[in-house]
Amino acid sequence: MSNKKSWTAVDDYIVASLFEPDPVLDSVLAANHDQGLPAIDVSPAQGKLLSLLARMQGAKKILEIGTLGGYSTIWMARGLPSDGRIVTLELDPHHASVARSNFDRAGVSDRVELRVGPALQSLAALGAENAGPFDLIFIDADKPNNPNYLSWAMRLSRPGTVIVCDNVIRDGDVLDEDGRDANVEGARAAFSFIGGDKRLDGTAIQTVGAKGYDGFAIAIVD
Repeated sequence: MSNKKSWTAVDDYIVASLFEPDPVLDSVLAANHDQGLPAIDVSPAQGKLLSLLARMQGAKKILEIGTLGGYSTIWMARGLPSDGRIVTLELDPHHASVARSNFDRAGVSDRVELRVGPALQSLAALGAENAGPFDLIFIDADKPNNPNYLSWAMRLSRPGTVIVCDNVIRDGDVLDEDGRDANVEGARAAFSFIGGDKRLDGTAIQTVGAKGYDGFAIAIVD
């Protein structure tokens, strides 16, 4: 059995063993596919991790940078209390439209605020509105802007805020310090930012599964 085939089979085993059937989330992924969105959502196991992190953190305010079709947003919204809220930022109006339909489908629209436009502009607006601090911040957008997103995450955080940055291993290519892949450079920049900011205490988790070989950087603001 090839590595990818084995990883996917184990992901399927995890879901079958630990998750209840979830036709709503299945329909969200189906809607994303039908609307032509790229299949780059987090996996179900990763989505459940984000939901559990929200619950472990006791999060009431979550910021997500990069909505896509809202699959990860829904997972995190489910980890919020009834008075919790997640602000999610998406550049593409079509993706945002699909996401809004998915939020309605999942029954979480009352907990989600979706802002459409360039994320750095939306983050500046949140800063001007004193919208923070957020308890959990999930960064999963264009990778070259990772250091800019992390910088804004710090401005919109508090001591104890948990910051998660997705896709930082890049099939192991994060080791390629001489490469010219902008996504790899963005992953390395995330490591440099977290490792270089004394206010952050972080680590990274390598992941394998249906999404291949990648990982999360996870940090807490001291």
